[in-house]
Amino acid sequence: MITYNEPIRTIKLDTPHTSYVLGIRDGGFLLNLYYGRRLPDDDLWSLSNRLPSASFSPSDPEYTDFSTDVAPMEYPTDGRGDFRVSALSVRGADGDSVTDLRYVSHRVFPGKPDMPGLPHLYADRDSQCETLEVTMRDPRTAVEAVLVYTVFEDCDAIAKHVRITNRGGQTVKLECALSSCVDLPSMGYDLITLWGRHAKERQFERRPLAHGLQGIRSKRGSSSHNHNPFAALASTGATETTGEVYGFNFVYSGNFTITAEVDHNAATRIVVGIDPAGFEWTLAPGETFITPEAVHVFSAEGIGGMSRAFHRCYGEHLIRGRWKEEKRPLLINSWEAAFFDFDTDKLISFAERAKELGIEMLVMDDGWFGKRDNDKSSLGDWFVNEKKLDLGRLIDSVHSMGLKFGIWYEPEMISPDSELYRAHPDWCVHVSGLAPSIARHQYVLDVSRPDVRENVYGQMREVLCRYPVDYLKWDFNRNLSEAGSALLPAERSGEFFHRFVLGTYEMQDRLTRDFPDLLLENCSGGGGRFDPGMLYYSPQIWASDNTDPIERLNIQFGTSLCYPASTMGAHVSACRRTGYRTKGDVALWGTFGYELDPNDLTDEERGIIKEQVAEYHKFWDLIRRGSLYRLICPWDNDFVSAWSFVSEDRKEALVTLVRMRRQEETLLRLKLQGLDPDAVYTAEGTGGRCSGALLMYAGLDLTGEAWDDGESCKIHLVAE
Repeated sequence: MITYNEPIRTIKLDTPHTSYVLGIRDGGFLLNLYYGRRLPDDDLWSLSNRLPSASFSPSDPEYTDFSTDVAPMEYPTDGRGDFRVSALSVRGADGDSVTDLRYVSHRVFPGKPDMPGLPHLYADRDSQCETLEVTMRDPRTAVEAVLVYTVFEDCDAIAKHVRITNRGGQTVKLECALSSCVDLPSMGYDLITLWGRHAKERQFERRPLAHGLQGIRSKRGSSSHNHNPFAALASTGATETTGEVYGFNFVYSGNFTITAEVDHNAATRIVVGIDPAGFEWTLAPGETFITPEAVHVFSAEGIGGMSRAFHRCYGEHLIRGRWKEEKRPLLINSWEAAFFDFDTDKLISFAERAKELGIEMLVMDDGWFGKRDNDKSSLGDWFVNEKKLDLGRLIDSVHSMGLKFGIWYEPEMISPDSELYRAHPDWCVHVSGLAPSIARHQYVLDVSRPDVRENVYGQMREVLCRYPVDYLKWDFNRNLSEAGSALLPAERSGEFFHRFVLGTYEMQDRLTRDFPDLLLENCSGGGGRFDPGMLYYSPQIWASDNTDPIERLNIQFGTSLCYPASTMGAHVSACRRTGYRTKGDVALWGTFGYELDPNDLTDEERGIIKEQVAEYHKFWDLIRRGSLYRLICPWDNDFVSAWSFVSEDRKEALVTLVRMRRQEETLLRLKLQGLDPDAVYTAEGTGGRCSGALLMYAGLDLTGEAWDDGESCKIHLVAE
């Protein structure tokens, strides 16, 4: 609900548990008065009081009692006395970047405006959300910024973006155009982020705020393995279940920044948006730039409450299409079983064995196109290698078994050894006078160019129209360097990175529109582009190339801080670290599937996999639609990790515990969360009965269980 109190000029955005309050000060300064637990009050002007500015902090020439240097500015700009990190910097025709936005008007309406060309949260019905648009204008440059806030009451989330238009008669350049800023009146927070690398994505890190700048960014051309576009500010001492936590996630797949700054008054500003490094955007008179969307949630119920708010939000308002609700087919991928060494008969044999196990889809990974028998050629040549593969016979055979069929692509890449590169060497990302860097024997295609997109997507569409493909894995296996395009003039070179991302979005949008029944899974060397921008087009993303179940615990726990289980590609592989039961228990958290040669399994392993297949179907609804509770996090305990999914009606729960490594015998009481304290639960298989209160407040006694390293257990609880 959004309300405006005209006498005191405050705008209040309420969800069931949160309030976000703006104030319009004399002179048209827009202030961030409050964000936190829901309040009944409208008049929060007393909260705008900050310590007086120092003698070196300029005051507004008309309002000498006011300084932007200490005020909680809602959308801070460059050059007008606010020396903290800015959200907007515009270089005008005079050559300076002084920007001075003032309030002009606002409007409130049901529903949510579209964001052409960009992924974003959506509503199925206008009644699901309400939007506030605040129009700000710089009188000197005539730049207009419309701040757009959409309130999703069903998940305590607020989505923010900005529409920037040049209303003047001269061209201007955007040098920084962020999506969101929040000013908080304290530094009593820890900054939580997710760092990583290839095969070690989304590792939890928490550190207290300090004076100055701290944060994360990517300048790699993608959201990257190294820093996920997510951050949280958790009140000092906040836990999974207690304390105030602010969560921020950027709906974008390219360069980003999430920066927190603590000023001399011990107040905290956090900004979210496209990384200004290497960014510039030219706005001719009448042109508009739309920033990507930032999603905010607030929880007074700890880190877990923040995560579940994000999960609800993305499950209802980000993931789209047929596979939002429909059960996804349980797949087996050929990569770890065969790598490039396969032919039609080998893949048919995989499908035959998979069918016997109850698996529902065969995915043919890299190596089916051009002349590709290794990773040194043929990216960009998206036609079937008919010397290696009879794709029609393969798909017909797979479909005749009642299985679905999937295929692998890497559309944004090109091999130097390819027909496409020989025909169009200028189509790779490069700058003049410098040989492009190579990584994994490949260059990056310049998908900022319409002609490149048309060629590559045309090749893909020809294959997908000719062959009945059910699933597509879209990979992206290197970062961008020598970032330039032969089609961009020098004065627009700073637009390249964003145009590249927009090109990727256009191609994925065309794919999902042309083939609405296709199940799309994004991938980037594992989880190098695991972000909400990708989730708008694909309901799931391959979480990591690391399928070791013990290593996967940190990856999956970290991913779950922001992203729901239904999005997390997780498979059982033939790695030797643990037995198949633990592999299956860990992978069951995600979309579930297999990365192995089904011809190499023992009878015992085949029996275990058949049990896992049955469990996948049994627990699908509970895991995909239930609430996740992280019971013991791997960053808090070196020996044991545990989590649970609880149904919406609290009548069912699935608890999983993994012993990561041996420890001396100690008392282990696992306290559950989210149950009905008044209900009596029965443990399936054992018949044990106890109240939800006992399970949550006293705990489940697991002391003395004789588990070896890497073993796991599941407990299915059903309320009587």
